[in-house]
Amino acid sequence: MLIDLARIRCRSGRGGAGCVSFRREKYVPKGGPDGGDGGRGGDVWLEADPHVRTLLDCRERPQYHAGDGRPGRTATT
Repeated sequence: MLIDLARIRCRSGRGGAGCVSFRREKYVPKGGPDGGDGGRGGDVWLEADPHVRTLLDCRERPQYHAGDGRPGRTATT
């Protein structure tokens, strides 16, 4: 069967949540922040393959999404 038209939905990954954290050391007054930003979400790439002759696989799996970013952490972990 020849399928030459397919509608797909792509979503990039969401970025990870940041972390609110402050340094707490005995001899460092006003230690300052050490929380981290969340990781970047993944990207979606569409690439044509010259060996594929039909879009039947895209009709069977119409949704594609990249992975999400990791959450932020403190500098000590």
